[in-house]
Amino acid sequence: MKILLDEGLPRRAAARLRESGMDAVHVTEIADAGTADIVILQEARASERIVVTLDADFHALLAIHGWSSPSVIRIRREGLSAQAVRDLVLRVVNDHEAALQSGVALSVRAHLVGIRKLPLTEQPPEHSESDE
Repeated sequence: MKILLDEGLPRRAAARLRESGMDAVHVTEIADAGTADIVILQEARASERIVVTLDADFHALLAIHGWSSPSVIRIRREGLSAQAVRDLVLRVVNDHEAALQSGVALSVRAHLVGIRKLPLTEQPPEHSESDE
C-alpha cells in the first residue's frame, strides 16, 4: 500500500512508515509547501497513493469531482506525534485494506472510523452528440 501524507502531518511520520515497510512519502518531499489540495489529489491518483490528511477539503474535492480514487484517510485529531500517526495509519490500513484499495473516503477519530465508498456523489451520465 502506498501512502501520501499531507502537509499538516509530521514529516517524520513518512520516515517512520517507511521503517515499518510501507511505501510512504510526505507531500513536502515531492512538492512545494502550500501545494493546492487538488494538485495533491491528482498526484495521488497518478501514483496510486492513499492520501492521509487532517484536512476536510480532500473529501469535499472528491465529492465535487465525482472521483472514485484516490482513497483519502482523514485523521480528525490534531497534534499527533510522528509515531502516533505511524501507528494510526498502520492500524487503519491493516483494518480497512480492501476498502482502501477499492476507493473510499475514510474518517478516523480515536477508535471510531467512518467509511464512504467513492465516488461520494452520483455523476450524471456523459452527454454525447448522438443524444441531441
